[in-house]
Amino acid sequence: MGIGFPEALLVLGLLLGLVAALSGWLQSTVLSTSVLSLATGVGLALAGVLDPSPASGAVLIAVELALILTLFADGLAVEGELLVRHWTPAARALVLAMPITLVLIALAAKLLFPDLSWAEAFLLGAVLSPTDPVVTSAVVTSERIPATVRHTLNLESGLNDGLALPFVLFFLVVATDAGEPVVEAGRLALEAGIGAAIGIALALPAGRLIGSLPSGGITPKYEGIYALGVALASFGLAEASGWGNGLIAAFVGGIALAVSRHEIPQEFAEFNESVSSIFQIAVFVLFGALIVTTGWDGSIARLAAFVGFALLVARPVAVLVSFTGVREPWPNKLFMAWFGPKGVASILFALLVLASSDTERSLIFDVASFTILTSILAHGLTDTVGASWLERRLQPDELADQAAPAATESG
Repeated sequence: MGIGFPEALLVLGLLLGLVAALSGWLQSTVLSTSVLSLATGVGLALAGVLDPSPASGAVLIAVELALILTLFADGLAVEGELLVRHWTPAARALVLAMPITLVLIALAAKLLFPDLSWAEAFLLGAVLSPTDPVVTSAVVTSERIPATVRHTLNLESGLNDGLALPFVLFFLVVATDAGEPVVEAGRLALEAGIGAAIGIALALPAGRLIGSLPSGGITPKYEGIYALGVALASFGLAEASGWGNGLIAAFVGGIALAVSRHEIPQEFAEFNESVSSIFQIAVFVLFGALIVTTGWDGSIARLAAFVGFALLVARPVAVLVSFTGVREPWPNKLFMAWFGPKGVASILFALLVLASSDTERSLIFDVASFTILTSILAHGLTDTVGASWLERRLQPDELADQAAPAATESG
C-alpha cells in the first residue's frame, strides 16, 4: 500500500465514523454503506493514496475474516421455525439456482473470452455464483419484506459462500492440472461435511453450557465475545485439522448456536454484526482500490456483455427456473431473482485465483472484479427501492404475517 499504518487507521477511522453517522440517512436513500466504502477505495486509489497488492497476505486475511464473521452472523440470524416451515425456496436456490448460475456464467465466459479453457470458464462461474447479503442489508433486515423472502435470501447467501468454495477449489485444481479431478471432488465434499459437523460439535455444547456457567453466567459485556469465540474456534478447528471446510463450519456453527439457545441469538448477533461490518467496510475499500490497481486492458464490449449477462440473465433465469412449482407470488420470485449480489465471498475467491499458478489468473480476476464492482453498485443502489416496490405488492396474507410479530412484541 502507498500509506503507512497510522495513515491507514486514520482513513479507516474516518470512514467508520462517517458510515455510522450516516447509517440512518443511508437507509432512506438509494445509497448503501457498501457503495460508499467502494467509492472511497476507488477515490483513494485514483488519488495515489492507496495502492494495495492483489497478492498481499494482509488483503487475503482481511477478506477471509470478513467472510467468516459474516457467515457466522448470518447463521445466528436464521429463524429456526422458518427453517422448518419455509425451507423450499432456500433449498431450491442452493441446490438448483446456484449450479445453474454457475453453468450459465461459464458458458458466457467461454464464448466471450475464448482464451479461457473450459475448466477456467467454470472456475470463473464458481467465483461468481455465490451471493452476498452485505450488499443488500436493507433487504435482508427490512421488516417490510415478507419473512419468507428475507429468510430465503439470507439462508441462500449464507450457505452458498461455503458451498461454492469446494467448486472454486475443484475447478482451480483442474485448471492448473494440480490433481486428479475425481479424487479432488471426493475430498472437497468430505471437507464440507466435516466442516458442518465441526461447527455443530462446537456450537451446540457452547450454547447449552451457558445455562450452567458459574456465578451468574456471562455478563452482558461479554455475550457477543462468547459468540465470536465460537465462530473463530469453529473455523480454526476445521482448518487446523486439515479435514474440514472452515467457512461452512462457521456458518453452521452460527445456526447451531442459535438453535441451542433460542433466547440469545439477538443479543449475540448485534455484537457480531457490528464486528463483521468493520471488516466488510475495510474489504470494500480495499476492493475499490484493487479495481483501479489492476485495471482492464481487454475488450470493453466483451466485458460489458459478460457483466450484463451475469447480472441480468444468469441469476434471474436460474432462480425463476429453480422456483418452478413453488407456491410463491410472482413479485416475490422476481424480487429474489434480481437480488443476487456478488460481494465478499466472490472477492475472496477471485483473490485465491489470482494467487494461484493458473495461466489466465489475471483475466479471471479482472473479469470477476468488474462483475463484482457492477453488482455492488447495481444492487446496492436498488435495495431500498426494491424493498419499497415489493412492499406495495404484498398480498393480504403477507401483510397479516408482517403485522403479527409487531403485535406480539407490543403485547
